[in-house]
Amino acid sequence: MINKIWCFFIVIAIAFGFLNGTYEEVNNSIFSSITDTIELVITLFGSMCFWSGIMNIVKNTTLINKIQKLLSPLIKSLFPDLKKDTEVYKDISMNMTSNIIGLGNAATPCGLKAIEGLQESNINKKKLSNNMMLFILINTASIQLIPTTIISIRMGLGSKNPSGIIVGVWFASIITFLFIVCICKIYFKFRKEG
Repeated sequence: MINKIWCFFIVIAIAFGFLNGTYEEVNNSIFSSITDTIELVITLFGSMCFWSGIMNIVKNTTLINKIQKLLSPLIKSLFPDLKKDTEVYKDISMNMTSNIIGLGNAATPCGLKAIEGLQESNINKKKLSNNMMLFILINTASIQLIPTTIISIRMGLGSKNPSGIIVGVWFASIITFLFIVCICKIYFKFRKEG
């Protein structure tokens, strides 16, 4: 579907370029954007490798247990029927930790494992359970203390103050998180699971 949308946008841009007599500018912008994209990917690649490596180290040390203890009250209040010593619990805490330090890409594998684990305990396999729904929405809100990906993108694009958005990111993600949790808890009271 996205491929069709992109093709549609490209065709429209080229058509308007012909109609307005700016086809050469459209052509130049296509090739300059390719160069900019490659430079941005190279900039992001190093940052993502570094932080993904840090998360791998965290996962294979006792630090994960400390992070789980720190997040335990939050996870317990969000997922009260989830047992603390399960693999799903560990995956949820790793996912939340990755999101908190701004590593959406590193959070994805843990998030997928957590959803698989939550699906195993799901009564109706054709519908999302309350836990699955809440987890997906929390992931979407993604509270970030250190928005590393956004900072890397801003650095790659030559921002003079790449970390200047941190307070705005904190505010937006915390408000979104609280709103999602409240709406979900209200919705779950009226929803029949299973």
